[in-house]
Amino acid sequence: MIDYLIVGSGLAGISFSEMALKHHKSILVLDNYSQNSSRIAGGLYNPVILKRFSEVWCAQEQLVLMESFYSVIGEKLKIQFDFKKPILRKFFSIEEQNNWFTASDKEALSPFLSPNIITTQFSGIYSPYNYGEVLHTGYIDTALLLEKYRAYLMEHNLFLCESFDYDSLVIHNEGVSYKDIQAKNIIFAEGFGMHANPFFNHLPLDGTKGELFIIKAPQLNLDVIINTSVFILPLGGDLFKVGATYNWKDKTDLPTEEGKQELIDRIKEIITCDFEIVEHFAGVRPTVKDRRPLVGTHSEHNSMHILNGLGTRGVMLGPAMAKALFENIEKGIPLDTVININRFKPKKQ
Repeated sequence: MIDYLIVGSGLAGISFSEMALKHHKSILVLDNYSQNSSRIAGGLYNPVILKRFSEVWCAQEQLVLMESFYSVIGEKLKIQFDFKKPILRKFFSIEEQNNWFTASDKEALSPFLSPNIITTQFSGIYSPYNYGEVLHTGYIDTALLLEKYRAYLMEHNLFLCESFDYDSLVIHNEGVSYKDIQAKNIIFAEGFGMHANPFFNHLPLDGTKGELFIIKAPQLNLDVIINTSVFILPLGGDLFKVGATYNWKDKTDLPTEEGKQELIDRIKEIITCDFEIVEHFAGVRPTVKDRRPLVGTHSEHNSMHILNGLGTRGVMLGPAMAKALFENIEKGIPLDTVININRFKPKKQ
């Protein structure tokens, strides 16, 4: 009997997998690659919500855990996927500059917002009002991380590439049985695919579709991440990742002409040089209306758990939420009430 059967190998699934392996627990991960939001994500980590100049929930704790967590994985897989890069917020007016100074004086934000205006002028961007710099930022190459981590799991016979059949799951006193697999616990980390899960589909997961580009812009000389209405992330070789849109109605992972035009219009508001769209992709983020993850144990089945709803900040939230759920299961440490799924009552049958 294994300790954990984990359904899903996006950021949530691999975060829990790594947490379990770190504590010498036996695991098996099952996925059919139907969800791609983690793979195509921008992967930015940023402790400030720049639109409202407010601190990301528990940002300091998440950053500290995230850095050591990904460092250990990088050493284990012998790859670099964590890239420290400044995020610069382009100002469009003197008023925006003043708002930045006001925010950087706040106790919660002062560790993350530099009080010094960045006056560097980048080729291909007209910025007469300069930039503000967010500290402790960068990005995770999520596609590389997921590819290599799944390969690691496969190499150690810890991965099954198949769709999960809920009808084949049997719950008993010692845990669960799934086909010929016996497990003490099952972790559902399915992203937006949770809507097909009969045990947890009462939870209010409200997927948000995002569309992104890879563009080629040889005249854009940029070695930092620019964040305004979209982010522009340098990848090297004159390539840049640009995103993202937010669509609350369309739940498909297909790129659209509407999303394409929206991104083109926003890019043209920021850069002045020509660019070519190399790739256009889309995915549905697993978001929750109260902007908090879905973490916890089924109300009737103690061996059945969920780790979901990481939304747009999955690279920061993944390690912290995996740790919280693991310690809740193994040590009985209570979950924070703002992430515990108990905050949502199941629908009566």
